[in-house]
Amino acid sequence: MTIQLPKAIQAYFEADRTGSPDAVAAAFTENGIVKDKGKTYHGRDAIREWMVEAGQLYTYTVDPFFIGTESGKTQVTAHVAGTFPGSPIDLRFFFVLAGDKVAELEVTV
Repeated sequence: MTIQLPKAIQAYFEADRTGSPDAVAAAFTENGIVKDKGKTYHGRDAIREWMVEAGQLYTYTVDPFFIGTESGKTQVTAHVAGTFPGSPIDLRFFFVLAGDKVAELEVTV
């Protein structure tokens, strides 16, 4: 199933597919926030490092298949498969947007 994603969210997933930490960081606002695996990353530099770490540990693919809203955030559910424990898994990505950038992202099971 193909879903229509807002421009900022589409840019995030496209950047993630390229495996470029710089491109992922650029999808966020300057003071963007990522919450993942119990840690919080503030700002593009920290988000870049989050992606560098993930890229060094695992290879994976992400296939978004659902979009909705929950608690004022845009929720995207995606099938994620790769070289990580528990693969494959469906993860929920909660986005707060600021124009054409991501202001906040929380990744949950």
